[in-house]
Amino acid sequence: MTFLLGSGAGFSGDRTDAAIPVVAELIRRGKPSALVFETLGERTLAAAHRAMREAPDAGYEPLLAELLASVLGDCLSHGITILGNFGAANPDGACHVVAELAGRAGFPQAQIGRVHGDDIRAHLSSLDLQRWEAENRELPDEEALISANVYLGAVPLAEALALGAEVVVTGRVADPALFLAPLVHHFGWAWDDWDRLAAGMMAGHLAECGAQVSGGYFADPGYKNVPNLATVGYPIIEVEEDGSLVVTKPPGTGGCVTERTVKEQLLYEVHDPANYLTPDVVVDLTSVAVSQVGPDRVAVSGIRGKPAPQRLKTTVCYEGGWQGEAEISYAGPNALARAQLAAQVLRERLTFRAPPELRTRLDIVGLASVFDSDAGDLQRTMPGSASGDYRLRLAAEHAERRWVERATQELLALYCAGPAGGGGVRRHFQRRVCTASYLVKRSDVEAFATLFEKRSHYHVAS
Repeated sequence: MTFLLGSGAGFSGDRTDAAIPVVAELIRRGKPSALVFETLGERTLAAAHRAMREAPDAGYEPLLAELLASVLGDCLSHGITILGNFGAANPDGACHVVAELAGRAGFPQAQIGRVHGDDIRAHLSSLDLQRWEAENRELPDEEALISANVYLGAVPLAEALALGAEVVVTGRVADPALFLAPLVHHFGWAWDDWDRLAAGMMAGHLAECGAQVSGGYFADPGYKNVPNLATVGYPIIEVEEDGSLVVTKPPGTGGCVTERTVKEQLLYEVHDPANYLTPDVVVDLTSVAVSQVGPDRVAVSGIRGKPAPQRLKTTVCYEGGWQGEAEISYAGPNALARAQLAAQVLRERLTFRAPPELRTRLDIVGLASVFDSDAGDLQRTMPGSASGDYRLRLAAEHAERRWVERATQELLALYCAGPAGGGGVRRHFQRRVCTASYLVKRSDVEAFATLFEKRSHYHVAS
């Protein structure tokens, strides 16, 4: 029987109402199904660890309650399994939130599975770590370490489902493993059935970024038109026991599922189509066929698999000093010349008002920014329009916050000590996070699942 995989989110900060039409369609079809929330990135995981340092009950996906509140009851009442890496740095905290929401929805006995084993900070220094590809950064000092998390595969998630979990909460796992686990559990696929595992993993890869496969991020007016992007439908993947799959979306939603949207997402973040490394299987996409089989229905076949790698990717996040931004606008007649003069003033001031190790970048947004170098080479060659609307942006980086603050204060001073007509200054500072990637032996990682037991003292805000 067909198994349906629905996407409820593709990243932290995604639309919190996206899952509603997906769940409605899963219920309408009445087939075995799962709803997946993929909300974790390397930057969001580091931010979660920082949040947990400041408040022990924090550290999970900040929008968790809003993501689940409108669909959790419907999923529990219709047997739709929920899986999510919204546990981030604090899966226990996320489990408490889920338990509280389930109780409010009338399901106080809902079974919540918790996956363990991705956080390896405690024994990082004792592991046999191998640098990942071109990684050239050394492991940070222990005091600078924020997090160290292994990308787990689908095995412990499937174990949670086998324990009877109706909601599975994880920290760091490979994104498509969230989708593979319910397929393995439902169909009983063997963990060495490489072709089927590869198909399941790519079903997850197609859906893991939410609306990217159904028109989001794909849209480029005049070249790749997408209808009704404001109500874009998040994907539903139909998977058969033999691994064949069809990508679609809920009827009546915006966006589109076409051969082109599927091909773009199929190759997204895949550096070697013949050897796409995941924790559960190495995927070979060189024989894949993509075909439109109906409106907003695309079939994908020919996915092949190879044995899983012996090492798992590990991301280490550590403190990288401070970074700051400051901006000021110049508009109207001769605005470009005034913005360029402001940039020149800043460069001169920073040569004697800041230490040499302060790194800075100056962009003139509206003339040259995204494609420019840190040295501003493109700005000096772009003609621009003398009259217009330009925003001067300073970015600064240093190990100490005071030097970043001083640099951005120099831009603030342009209000009265710079060219005419500057306004709309904005300043912002934050700690900088650096990341390094390593490979750890699979045999050194202990991943497992348990059923969660709620502690009565934990409070979840309404």
